Amino acid sequence: MARLPGLGPRSARRAVLHMLKKRAVVMEPLAQALAKVAASARDCRVCGNISDSDLCPICADQRRATGVICVVEDVSDLWAMERTGGFKGRYHVLGGVLSALESVGPETLRIPDLLARIGAEGVREVILALNATVEGQTTAHYIAEALAPTGVAVTALAQGVPMGGELDYLDDGTIAAALAARRQV
Repeated sequence: MARLPGLGPRSARRAVLHMLKKRAVVMEPLAQALAKVAASARDCRVCGNISDSDLCPICADQRRATGVICVVEDVSDLWAMERTGGFKGRYHVLGGVLSALESVGPETLRIPDLLARIGAEGVREVILALNATVEGQTTAHYIAEALAPTGVAVTALAQGVPMGGELDYLDDGTIAAALAARRQV
């Protein structure tokens, strides 16, 4: 349990003790649910989201805009975007970001699949919703360069001061990004 993200040794110990005390109510249903997910979960063949069928509910939804694809690093980022309810297009999960140190190149990620989708789906815009890390920005730059010959509009999420943020508590990079991306009021 301590190997799971977000759980340290103490939290994992508390969770295990709780499950052991309530085996019938907590542990056994959890074990059954995990077995069911392990047997049925698969990657959506179009976008890479997690689903229990070949197409995830987002790709299967005919009401979703097909001309706009939001590129994210991982499924957790897709879920974060969906929580906002603000994006009504389709997604593309890369499965990571470019990293020379970890030997992750474009062929390791789902970048070739993204390029194939552009023409096949009549995509007009690709939104790069990648993390503001060196690897995320390197990946965004690589994708933008790869898409340049297609004529597709490539946009990125705004970066800068978060809602409720106070300048005194922000790091220098965030303030610099906000200053560079300023807009008319």
